[in-house]
Amino acid sequence: MGEDLPYPSSRSRWKTSGVDPVTVVVSAIALGAVAGLRDAATEAVKDAYAVLRRLVRDRYAEVDLGAVERRPDSAAKRESLTEDLIAEGAADDAEVLAAARTVLAAVREHESSAAGVVGVDLDEIEAAAVQIADVTSTQTGVKVRRAKVAGAIDIRGVQAGEGSPHPR
Repeated sequence: MGEDLPYPSSRSRWKTSGVDPVTVVVSAIALGAVAGLRDAATEAVKDAYAVLRRLVRDRYAEVDLGAVERRPDSAAKRESLTEDLIAEGAADDAEVLAAARTVLAAVREHESSAAGVVGVDLDEIEAAAVQIADVTSTQTGVKVRRAKVAGAIDIRGVQAGEGSPHPR
């Protein structure tokens, strides 16, 4: 289904070709903030996040990343950032999108545990089908709200809760 994002924006629209660009950027900012705050974060993650952060701040001065950086697990903060980025026209910025994908790749390779805080949080989605697999989260594993799904919903392999091996 395209991008594999642990922090989807609640305004995201899943398409057959993947996820909208702003969702990729917001996910990367949230993950970069989580991973970058750790003392043990790799230089690859820190460097990739610094590039994305600088690009967004330079090109979209009216957009404040601070709320998501302070509370990356907050769906409301990510939603607000999504709205701001859309309003400023970031959805069409290929360089910011490329930087966001670099952050996601660096986190996936070097700091995959950073994604474990939130799991998958989907709100207001429309899709032909939804498939979510192999999610590990220290909080809620999967949240789906206000979804219009024409076909099957397949959710499996979810491990959630602090130290819990049992799906929630």
